[in-house]
Order: sequence, then structure tokens, then C-alpha cells
Amino acid sequence: MDSAQVLGNVRSLSSRFAEDRETRQLRRHLDRDDFNQLKDAGFLLTGVRADQGGLWSSVRESTRPLCEILRVLAQGDPSVALVSSMHPAVLSFWLATPEVDADSRPAWDEQIAWLGQTALDGHFWGTITSEPGSGGDIAKTKAEARKDRADYRLSGQKHFGSGSGITSFMITTAVPEDAEDPDLFFMDVRDAAWDGSNGITMMREWDGMGMAATQSHALQFDNYPTTRCAWPGNLLPLTIAAGPYVACSFTAVIVGLIESTMALAQQQLAPRRTGLRPYEQVEWARVEMDAWLIRQAYEGMLRAVEADANALMSALRGKTAVAELAESLLSRVCKVLGGGTFSQSSPFAHWYEDVRALGFLRPPWGLVFDQLYLGSAIHGEHQ
Repeated sequence: MDSAQVLGNVRSLSSRFAEDRETRQLRRHLDRDDFNQLKDAGFLLTGVRADQGGLWSSVRESTRPLCEILRVLAQGDPSVALVSSMHPAVLSFWLATPEVDADSRPAWDEQIAWLGQTALDGHFWGTITSEPGSGGDIAKTKAEARKDRADYRLSGQKHFGSGSGITSFMITTAVPEDAEDPDLFFMDVRDAAWDGSNGITMMREWDGMGMAATQSHALQFDNYPTTRCAWPGNLLPLTIAAGPYVACSFTAVIVGLIESTMALAQQQLAPRRTGLRPYEQVEWARVEMDAWLIRQAYEGMLRAVEADANALMSALRGKTAVAELAESLLSRVCKVLGGGTFSQSSPFAHWYEDVRALGFLRPPWGLVFDQLYLGSAIHGEHQ
């Protein structure tokens, strides 16, 4: 399948999800059947290189078509879309890195081919890199990776493990015992128990107010088998290479959610458009301005990536702007529509909490503003 076929399949699937919106928004857990349908739709190809039969060519060429798939999926179910976005996002640490040093090249080529094959075999990838007290900075990990023959064993506490129980493999970071700096690892978590019997203990089940059904659990790892990235000691360049795509992919989910918000709000307001109070008229005008700005920011991010024009900083600025605008837009929509939006049966109450997720997705608020300031014009960087 090519990206157009996958997009068409996901569009049909998203429409079916939207028909069951009220029931889905009350869920606290993911349904594996949703992900089986996504697999059948070809979604897993988003994490596979083109030369293996997948959809990934490069950050410049692949960001827009892959983000469009996520944007459309989010219109049907934001929680499913956010968990799904992690699959190409985490694999982009490998896919987005065009060159590694000559000594690492054979092992790197073998590893990246194996990663792609796992997706071709039907496995979803996810992430559990965040740790309590790290402020979202994956380089500040306190987890340890102890050498164990050819591989390592991970020990440490992690949270925000999006898609826990659905994903077959998860990336993380830890400090290897044979190195001073943290590095990238991945774990096979297929059918892993969470009772501590095999090295994983459930510390806290996800109870988020927004993206409620993402199963972003907190887990404790004790000597759990893990594999190190085949380009060791290069966490920073891997992160920088993947950064523009990752920021765009998370933003695409929220943009799709905003499009659903606007479509339904317009439908509900149409019968009373001539009876809106002055305050409601002003707030709705601001809603439409926020929606317009969100579209421009998203498009600007994609164009910057395609032009390779300071793509990382542009993507971070766009993601952060959309995070602020989306929260503002949902707040205004709720004011215009009235108190009924407080109801559990109202999608707007759920969407308001869902859009807040973008500001906490990597990099989260504090860390992203550190990066934006350091990349600002007064530090000698181009705008």
C-alpha cells in the first residue's frame, strides 16, 4: 500500500470510530480490536522504510503524508490516534537518522531492518521514556541498564507509557553501566505481566483527565531485558534528527481533534446563529481566528520540514503555538455553547481535556521553552 491507500483506509475507519464517539469518550481503556483494524488498514507501514515496503522515505518527504494519516485518525478517536502516533514517532529515531559512523553501520543496518520487520509482522511500537522528576528531559534519566551478556537489563521507574498493553515494543532511555551518558534502548513487552513476576510492576494505572483511554501507565522495571540502540552514545543526534517529525506528528493529532470540534460546533450553532448574544458572537469570532491560526501553524510546520528551513525550531514553535491556541479555542467553544458542555455526554468537555495533552507531549512546556529561548534570535540563531 502507498500513503494514499493507507490514508483512505484510515479515513473510513475513523468515520466508523466517530459514529461511536459518545461510547468511546467514556472509555478508560484501549480496545485491541481498534489496533487490529489499523493494522489491516496498513497503518503500521508508517514505521517502515520504503525499501522494505513501507511509507517512510525521509523526514522531508514523509512528514506530511504520515501526519495527514494521524490527523484524519484523530477525527474519529483522539486517544487511539495519540497512541498510534507513537509507532512512527519512536521508530523515527532510527528512520530519521540518515548517517551513522562507519564502525556502527553494519549493526545499524541490521537493527533498522529488524525494526521494520517487526512492524511488517504486525507489531505496534510505543514509548515509556518519561520519569518522575525529570521534567520531561529524557537525558535526565535515572534508570540503569546493566550489561547482561550481549544485551542489557533495565531497572528504574517510568511513567506515561502510552499504549501499555497494546504495544509489542517500547523505547526508553537509561544510563548503561559501561558508559557515563544516557542512551536509547528498546524492550520487547509482548504479553509481559505487570505483577513483578518477570521484571515489570504496575505502579499506577493511567487516570488522566484527558486522552483518558491511552493506557499511559506508570511501570517499575527490575532487571528487565532491554536492547541498546546500535549507534551507542548518540542520544542527542538521534533526538535532533527525529525532533521535527515527532513534533509535527503530535500536533497533527490535535489538529484533527480541532477540526472535529469546529465541525460539530458549527452544526450545533447554526440553528441559533441569529440569536447569539454579543458576547457569544465575539467569542465565536475568536474561535474562528484561533482555528485559522492553528491551520496556519500546522501548515507552516510541514512546509518548514519540507524546505529543511530550521525545521526543528519551526516545528517546536508550531507545536507550542497550537497547544496554546487549541486550549483557548476549546475554552471559547464551551462558553458559546453553554453549560451543557460540562456533561459527560458532551464531546466538547472531553476534547477540552484532550487538547491539553499537546503541551505536555515531548518536549513538555518547561523544556520546550528552554529550547525555544536558546534557539531565539538573541542567541544568534535565525528565526
